Amino acid sequence: MATAQPSAAPRPSAHPKANPGYGKKSAPGQEPRTGRDFAHLPVREASIATYLDRLDDEADISIKTLAKHLPYGQCAIGTALNNLSVAGHLRRVRRPVTVDGNPRWVWHTFFSRTARDDAWWDAFLAGEVPPAAAPSQAARTVAYDVLARLGRIEPRLTLSAGECVALEESAAEWFARGANEAQLVQAMTAGLPEHVAHAYGFVRARLVTKLPPEPEPEPEPEPQPQPPTRYEVVCTACAEPAAGASLRGGLCEGCRGGRSALTADQVHAHVGRLRAVLHTRPRTQKGADA
Repeated sequence: MATAQPSAAPRPSAHPKANPGYGKKSAPGQEPRTGRDFAHLPVREASIATYLDRLDDEADISIKTLAKHLPYGQCAIGTALNNLSVAGHLRRVRRPVTVDGNPRWVWHTFFSRTARDDAWWDAFLAGEVPPAAAPSQAARTVAYDVLARLGRIEPRLTLSAGECVALEESAAEWFARGANEAQLVQAMTAGLPEHVAHAYGFVRARLVTKLPPEPEPEPEPEPQPQPPTRYEVVCTACAEPAAGASLRGGLCEGCRGGRSALTADQVHAHVGRLRAVLHTRPRTQKGADA
């Protein structure tokens, strides 16, 4: 896929909202916006992605509506959305709901400025929390700050930046065992001799000799039944559901093989068939969220 600088996308001012429960949904944990977020995409896809990125959640991003606000036709936009799906920026899902006793499908299009691979999208759409920063990084920062602060609390325990780094792991172990900052400071500063010849060696020895015991392991929680998957992932191109490995890059096997995307009229007809099937099924649930 050729790369190009993203061209200036139209401004998303006055873009219409979708009906309640529909429209754009922003994926969590995205990187901060920069001027080169979509530089790896062709010019058309980069322009459309930049426009989508700046739209508010719940904006109507159907192909027909996007064609009214962008300088591309419906076929070009449909193809571009497929390419954005393959590039990891977009996934289309649907879920069945019941409104006033009537079953219907609610459609969402999740968009991510940060490109994601299939494993990330699968985990996110299955309801799993996306990976976050490692806990050790937060513990390391707190440990360093406490060590650096010792000299301001007790001048006899002043440490250099390099000494704080060298002792950081030992201090972090206190937090891993349940100690808080006040307890660590108290253990380091209580009962000091009148003269501390070597602050680094003194603090290092106390970090080891006064280390709290390891906490008792917590009992294993009782296994809970897993809730059903909230969304049904569908092919970005043809809107048909596809599960597991058959849906890669947001496209089903047929569409990856070159099957053309549905036109707007075909999508409407497809949705009509889905509604007809739903109306013929027994109503087993009422009062679900719209």
